Amino acid sequence: MQNAKDTFYIALRSRLAALNAARTMTLRAVTRPGIFVADAEAPMAQPILDAFALSWTGFEADHQLPAILAQMTCEIQYATAGTQTNAGLDRGRALEEMDYEVLQLLYPYAAQKMNYAVTPAAPMETMVFWSEPEFGPIVALRDRLSRTAKVTVFAFQEQAES
Repeated sequence: MQNAKDTFYIALRSRLAALNAARTMTLRAVTRPGIFVADAEAPMAQPILDAFALSWTGFEADHQLPAILAQMTCEIQYATAGTQTNAGLDRGRALEEMDYEVLQLLYPYAAQKMNYAVTPAAPMETMVFWSEPEFGPIVALRDRLSRTAKVTVFAFQEQAES
């Protein structure tokens, strides 16, 4: 199901770059859109502020269909301390802006499944689709506010993915 995970991440990354080009992060000396897959990066002592971290936390498969339908849970975690200009007093507004970005990144709730293991990336036969996000509560920790949004991602296993 790596193709489905890659497709979901690349779709969101591309949408973020188009939606808010200013939301970037520097990771391993490379500046890129402010979204990353947590298990594809080195462990971090502190979360990256003002960026979205994707974590794959659940997996189920339905074998009763003609093709296996995978159901994966993706948690989108994000945190902010507001801006230095406002001494962090705008952290609530900054978190609300990130909440709205999550909604915009996820819509529409589907993307053409791609194989990113080849260059150039090749389209596959099926789509990857996902649910609306379920937003968890705001968590306040010292000067930071954070939230986790859960999304269920669905994809059919294709014969080429054995």
